[in-house]
Amino acid sequence: MKLDESLSNLRTAAQKLALMNSRQKNSALKAVASSILKNKEKILAANQADLESSRASGMSEALLERLMLDSKRIDGIVDSMQVVIDQADPVGEVTSGWTTPGGLSIRQTRVPLGVVAIIYESRPNVTVDAFCLAYKSGNAILLRGSKSALNSNRAIVAAIKEGLAEAGQDGMVGAVELAEPMADHSDVNEILSARGKIDCVLPRGGAKLIKNVVENAKIPVIETGAGVCHLYVHSDADVEMAAKIAENAKIQRPGACNAIECILVHEKIAGKFLPALAKILSGRVQLRADEKSYSILENEIKNQDAASSRWGKEVLVHANDADFGFEFLDLVCSVKIVSSFDEAVEYINTHSTKHSESICTNDRKLAREFQARIDSACVYVNASTRFTDGGEFGFGAELGISTQKLHARGPMGIKALTTTKFLIDGEGQIR
Repeated sequence: MKLDESLSNLRTAAQKLALMNSRQKNSALKAVASSILKNKEKILAANQADLESSRASGMSEALLERLMLDSKRIDGIVDSMQVVIDQADPVGEVTSGWTTPGGLSIRQTRVPLGVVAIIYESRPNVTVDAFCLAYKSGNAILLRGSKSALNSNRAIVAAIKEGLAEAGQDGMVGAVELAEPMADHSDVNEILSARGKIDCVLPRGGAKLIKNVVENAKIPVIETGAGVCHLYVHSDADVEMAAKIAENAKIQRPGACNAIECILVHEKIAGKFLPALAKILSGRVQLRADEKSYSILENEIKNQDAASSRWGKEVLVHANDADFGFEFLDLVCSVKIVSSFDEAVEYINTHSTKHSESICTNDRKLAREFQARIDSACVYVNASTRFTDGGEFGFGAELGISTQKLHARGPMGIKALTTTKFLIDGEGQIR
């Protein structure tokens, strides 16, 4: 299907979907959830083909993990859909209202954006998440996934459309379309230039993708950011807790945008924390350390069995300037010692992508100052940055993590795909 035809169908569907009530939309989403489960084996087979192709092309294990689906993950996707179904429908919500001195009744009401597009890499779960959030908020959506997940996305969208068809009058089959990626990315340029046809586009992926969309779009963009996330270990931190947080935030899913890419350590606790960090990581993460932290880590790591590590003798290397402020998306982390709290704050605000940052400290006053001064969407105290996620925040699914300050910020749920308009009732007033 050509893009112009897809966008025309989506606009028609969006106009009809905007008039559907919550019961109809929830009924359709339940039918889609059932269809996804019914077609689970087809989806898994398609995903296996994507994995085999991507592995043969040299994709890293961390990125393959983002691409992979299994039965448990599909069940989790369907569970997330149920959370969205159970949430209040934002469409029609009156956010404020008043009467003017002249007797005009004014209501500010939440409405769908219309036709939205999402351009994303790997992550076939995003195909379902984005559709589900769009449908519940009354929007039609164009899905443009990556070539690496094409078979998976085809199978998922086929299951979505099958479910919408089975929903009968409650299902708007034309509310979702899949734009298959072109080798020359000409389809992306066409999407970004579709003024009047697409109301909003969301990029979700690496820094290169996001930069391309933000710099070249001629339509409104809700920017999701790359994740250069930091953990700062203050001088009074609980060393054992901080080490466990660092392990989780780096290792639990290293290819995710909310995994930490840099650990800052106050110089007064470095002698205790860094050996504990090296011990808990046990060679699983390559540490790119500045000179001060390298000298401390070297003594601990040289006693570890290098042969058992993927990184071998390169589990500890000297960092260079390019390692700080870089999104590795792998089992790699930079380490830097700072001399003060202020230095840590200044460093994070300079090098972060405004995504998620965390501090480990027992000083609650200092923790609140950290949260006030750090200019990122999500700022944690004594917790892993891996919680920056729509599911963990109670949204069920998410469109991505917005690192901008307008319209939406942080994990984006249903309301991120709505705007407001003013409804004004009068009795013949003229000005």
